[in-house]
Amino acid sequence: MDLPSRSELGFRHYLAGTTALTGILMLLGVYTAAAGAGLTCAQRWPLCDGAVFGLFPADWMSFIEWFHRLVAMVAGFVILGATAHAWRAGRSRRVRGALTVATVLLPAQIILGALTVTRYEWVILTAHFSTATLIYAGVALATGWSFADRVAPGAARRATLAAAGLLPAFLVLSPRLLFVYGETAQVALYTVGLAALAALCWATVWTRAAGGSSRSALATGLAAVVLGGLLVLGRQVFGTSAQLAMVGGSLLAFYLAFGAAHWGELPLAGRARGVPGTERGSRSDD
Repeated sequence: MDLPSRSELGFRHYLAGTTALTGILMLLGVYTAAAGAGLTCAQRWPLCDGAVFGLFPADWMSFIEWFHRLVAMVAGFVILGATAHAWRAGRSRRVRGALTVATVLLPAQIILGALTVTRYEWVILTAHFSTATLIYAGVALATGWSFADRVAPGAARRATLAAAGLLPAFLVLSPRLLFVYGETAQVALYTVGLAALAALCWATVWTRAAGGSSRSALATGLAAVVLGGLLVLGRQVFGTSAQLAMVGGSLLAFYLAFGAAHWGELPLAGRARGVPGTERGSRSDD
């Protein structure tokens, strides 16, 4: 088995860090919205309270808004850098495609972010978080594909079980089920949800790459789609119908993930690509 080059390893770790940074940015966005920090700008956007580039914000709320902007700017350049490198270095078609989609969505996300402050309408807020979720999923998929030919045997099953383990916590943290849906509860919900979404994306990619069951890959992929929808739903004003949808969707995603890990043929050992003596030969992810 050929060892990956230092550049290849570095790029994979860079993508893993990009996924984490994008998730952190989304959590900051959740906290900013839950705390109402964006409202400090009112109609004074982009200067808000008049601070110079956010170095001297007037109060804590202004600091939250400015800090969110700073992390968003850094994350945008990091994603752009990953995409540029992927094309320049000739990374796999799937990695390039996923990163390109994430990059193409960045301008729209910036505009929507500004509109959430200046207009703060339900449709805009939903579009803003939906776009963020798509960007996060794109970066997570690119990360999964970049590791696909080198993951250890059984990685797909472990990722699937990790997601299945996180989803009950996601259900418990669902809006107003057991906890008051304040800033802390919302950040906790989305920390669990985003971690589970990344795990489901990786499980889907790695199951296919290792020659596992297409049924299992389909189940984890569907679970990821359901969970992504639930993450968007969680940003809405909640009534009984939305709460029932959240609970039902969480149970469905758990069933799909748990089932994927037990319906068989998720590779446990000796079937990962690139491992000598595997049952299947190596194949390109292109």
